[in-house]
Amino acid sequence: MTDLDQHQRWMQRALELADRAAQLGEVPVGAVVVRDDALLGEGHNQVISAADPTAHAEIVALRNAATKAGNYRLPDTTLYVTLEPCTMCVGAMVHARVATLVFGAREPRAGVVCSNGLLLDCDHYNHSVQWVGDVLADESAQRLTAFFRARR
Repeated sequence: MTDLDQHQRWMQRALELADRAAQLGEVPVGAVVVRDDALLGEGHNQVISAADPTAHAEIVALRNAATKAGNYRLPDTTLYVTLEPCTMCVGAMVHARVATLVFGAREPRAGVVCSNGLLLDCDHYNHSVQWVGDVLADESAQRLTAFFRARR
C-alpha cells in the first residue's frame, strides 16, 4: 500500500466523522490519530454540543488518542483531518509531538499550515510536524460548502 493509499483510507474515516458532526449541526470536520496503521483516537467538531470552544475535531481526536495511549505525548503518530488546522490545533499537535499532519481542504481564513501564517514551517518550536495537504480535498470542501449553503 502506498502512502497516498494509506492517507486516502484514513482520510475517508475522517470524512465519515465529519458527516457525523454535520448530522449534529456542527461544522463538518473530522479527525483521526493513527500510529503504526492502527486507529489510536478519533473525533469530530463538538464546539456547539459540548459548549467548548476548544472542541475542534483535532483536539477531540488528540484527547482521545492521549487517553488511549496513557500519555499526552503522541510520538510516531499521524493526525488526519478534513480541514487545514487553525492556530490552536497546530499548537496542540506540536505539544503532543505528532509526527505528521495530513489534511484535506485548505482553510483560507483560519488555516495556518499553508494558507496563512505557515506555523509548521517556523523553526522556533521544540518539535517539527511534517505535513501533507490536499488529500481528498474536494470531498472535504464539498461537505463544508453544502453545510454552510444549507445554513444560509
